[in-house]
Amino acid sequence: MKAVIVKHPGGPEVLEYTEVPMPIVRPGWTRVKVHGFGINHSEIFTREGKSPSVKFPRILGIEVVGTVDATSAPERFTVGQTVVSLMGEMGRAYDGSYADYVLLPNAQVYPVTTELDWEQLAAIPETFYTAFGIYQSLRLQAGDHVLIRAATSGVGVAILKLMKASGIDLTITGTTRSDRKDDALKALGIDTILHTPDATHLPDDAGEFDKIVDMIGPAAVRDSLAHAAEWGVVSSTGQLGGVWALDEFDPIMDIPNNRYLTGFYSGDVDAQRVQDLFDFIAKHHVDVTPEKIFTLAQTREAHEYLATAAGLGKVVVLP
Repeated sequence: MKAVIVKHPGGPEVLEYTEVPMPIVRPGWTRVKVHGFGINHSEIFTREGKSPSVKFPRILGIEVVGTVDATSAPERFTVGQTVVSLMGEMGRAYDGSYADYVLLPNAQVYPVTTELDWEQLAAIPETFYTAFGIYQSLRLQAGDHVLIRAATSGVGVAILKLMKASGIDLTITGTTRSDRKDDALKALGIDTILHTPDATHLPDDAGEFDKIVDMIGPAAVRDSLAHAAEWGVVSSTGQLGGVWALDEFDPIMDIPNNRYLTGFYSGDVDAQRVQDLFDFIAKHHVDVTPEKIFTLAQTREAHEYLATAAGLGKVVVLP
């Protein structure tokens, strides 16, 4: 089969489109014919050698949409069935989706019922699953003033789309470091844009928000909590600030009274939540159209495009 393999860390040039043996089904595993996948920043980090646990050579890819090709569990899966997979150690401990076929643990294969086409499906798994988890954790109510920090990030855009499509009466503010994508954010219906050259600190006059989506992560959590209104919720899920953990965090002193701090870990995948996501997208007509589509042979170009893209939305590959 065709695949894109990384033999050693480096820039996009290390993504090698080549022939490799098709994986053989073994007990506990299912082979999926790849119909599409999204390009994720974590895969770029892995390609660059920033994932210490990953050994090369490796086929990257932490998500996939496709159909069951062969399985060790015929009582659970049907050949030709539409399935989704994401996270786990896919594309890290074992080969991922940058290929014509991918071999996955049975426990990590999730059948879905959907009428979306493959290019739309390919834009959903990791990005929208994370966004949907954040969306649910915020317990949104009509009249909420919401802040999305790093609104132009992939998950930031996805959660903006979910919020706008939900029908809940929300006022949504988003932060971005420059005005390069302001027009694209406005086209998605954002109400206010805050330019924050220092992504870890909001302007002093930014005010308070009922709900805050913090994609910057630990580098900005204390700042986000300082701008949460009473009874407000801060969801810290991203790590775009480059800091992975909060040092010397004192919940009593660092979380103001009557505020709540939560998060969402997309590695905890639940089959029902995956289907709930697809049902929500269908019910509310969420626009999941990808921004740009590449072929498997163009995966290197997809990585290069993601690093320089001026638009918003998911970059996907359809083999």
